[in-house]
Amino acid sequence: MFAGLKFAAFLFDMDGTVLNSIAAAERVWTKWAKLHGLDVATFLPTIHGKRAIETIAGLMLPGVDAVAEADALLKAEADDLEGIVPIPGAVAFLESLPPERWAIVTSAPRELALLRLKAAGIPVPAMMVTAEDVTHGKPAPDCFLLAAKRLGVEARDCLVFEDAPAGIAAGEASGASVMVISATHVHPLKTPHVSIAGYDRLGIALDDNGWIVLEPQRDAA
Repeated sequence: MFAGLKFAAFLFDMDGTVLNSIAAAERVWTKWAKLHGLDVATFLPTIHGKRAIETIAGLMLPGVDAVAEADALLKAEADDLEGIVPIPGAVAFLESLPPERWAIVTSAPRELALLRLKAAGIPVPAMMVTAEDVTHGKPAPDCFLLAAKRLGVEARDCLVFEDAPAGIAAGEASGASVMVISATHVHPLKTPHVSIAGYDRLGIALDDNGWIVLEPQRDAA
């Protein structure tokens, strides 16, 4: 697993990567899809990993204001936090990282991101990049490039943790290495990247310069 490699920082997507909010998100988006006459089963898989405004705008629905609809969806999602849980091992793994060496990079607005992190018991990082911070959301690499810049490192020296195709593409485009978290995948995702179900067996070591090396976590006796 990335043998011989070390990383300046870790950049984590949020939904599906450090926490599971699928049930809550799909409850809200299902109501919205039905309201607009969309086929729910076809539409729901398209919402993950992207900003709401880009998902809505991409539908090109007549008479629909993407900004207003995205704002209304944010309010609905902020009111529905039931069943949001951490990905296995995520809390301990994040708490093991140097605070200046990791960030959350999410397509969710900051307000919703903070609510979901709290609901899942995930530590809030010193630095986050959220939907409001970029003009072009995933699959554009802007969010990961910005996160690396704010951490004072190069994106090519980072490891991106992602679960959704749009986020994986954004990580690739940024020049970073990518690890896929499969905990919430109903069907296997075809990917050339290292894929793990959770963080339970993942550990780290730091070199003399504070760079991070991934190593298997030995089971406690």
